[in-house]
Amino acid sequence: MEFVVAQFKWIMLAVGLITLTMLQAAFAPRAALRGLLGEEPHGQLGLMLTRNWGVLVALTGAMLIWGAFHPEARPLILLVAGASKLAFISLVLGNAAYRRKAIVPLIIDGALVVLFAIYLASML
Repeated sequence: MEFVVAQFKWIMLAVGLITLTMLQAAFAPRAALRGLLGEEPHGQLGLMLTRNWGVLVALTGAMLIWGAFHPEARPLILLVAGASKLAFISLVLGNAAYRRKAIVPLIIDGALVVLFAIYLASML
């Protein structure tokens, strides 16, 4: 636990940079969704919502990067990012058709939620 807290700046920076890559969904929504869930968005509405989702996820990544260098902002940023990841996990687990397709992001996001919780708990 101490190691996680001591290295949290670098954890947030790495996670933020990886999360920021979802900006690709704003520019290439078909490829982004195909890579994540094995399917493409359908119709103009699907493309628009995928693009919006990509921007929102990328903004979360930008917040994580910013929080890496601003410890005073970390609690709020980690709560927002963790809630977003938990929402994604819940939605995918609630849909049997996508559980197997999204196993890698599910595992990664689950591990990140645990790391965020460890850091937040260390602040109590």
